[in-house]
Amino acid sequence: MVAEYSTFRYFRLSVRLNTKANVIDCAILSGIIFLWYSPMTFQIVFQHPDFIVINKPNGISVHKDDADVGLTQLVAQQLGVSKVWLVHRLDKVTSGLLILALNERAAVTLSQKFAQHQIQKTYIALATHKPKKKQGRISGDMQKARRGAWKLCQSKENPAVTDFISHSLAPNLRLFILQPKTGKTHQLRVAMKSLGSPILGDELYGGDEADRTYLHAYQLSFDYSGLKVQIKGTPINESEKCGEIFQRFWQDIEKYLHGENEKTP
Repeated sequence: MVAEYSTFRYFRLSVRLNTKANVIDCAILSGIIFLWYSPMTFQIVFQHPDFIVINKPNGISVHKDDADVGLTQLVAQQLGVSKVWLVHRLDKVTSGLLILALNERAAVTLSQKFAQHQIQKTYIALATHKPKKKQGRISGDMQKARRGAWKLCQSKENPAVTDFISHSLAPNLRLFILQPKTGKTHQLRVAMKSLGSPILGDELYGGDEADRTYLHAYQLSFDYSGLKVQIKGTPINESEKCGEIFQRFWQDIEKYLHGENEKTP
């Protein structure tokens, strides 16, 4: 159903050469593997003396567990500083806005804001399956499942909570605007599966195959030391690796994000 949208498979490898962090881009097309070297730089969409916000590409892990060089080291190297602090996380398959503190005091403050749900997050996702409902709230406890996945339970002792609205973009293609009210592992991916609309490209949770997992952290809103901060970051940039379908439908997606279309057919 979505094979027509997908033309190739793409991923990245982080490696260390001469003590420097480097990235090898990899693509598989018709069984042929292509490799090329890319100096790793991140788009900085907001900069404050205490923190920066980058637009993380999909396929880049925030951890060092599956890469010799971690994201924080790559960013510190780009900024020419000794260290930056990770205060929240995005899954490797998720692109979008990521805050990094530039000093320890800011790291503590921002981490507390995330822990106390004082930072409002908005994500966008694409799916190819019709949802059980088109808007509302998804709530339930989360429990570990197999193969590193999680599942949503009917109990609500410590629930993951997500508000959402969706819009039809094309036959068999739907936009979801998601606002998580909690911060559980794989929360949005599990929520989408529970709707019967797993995220396009998220094969771990039953999504149709695609050139990427179509989940993007689009907006962050919060107060910081009296400053009202609202940051938006699109998945569209100079690189085609942001996702073929995001590129194709981005003008329509923006209309819904800006409230120009109110209906949810």
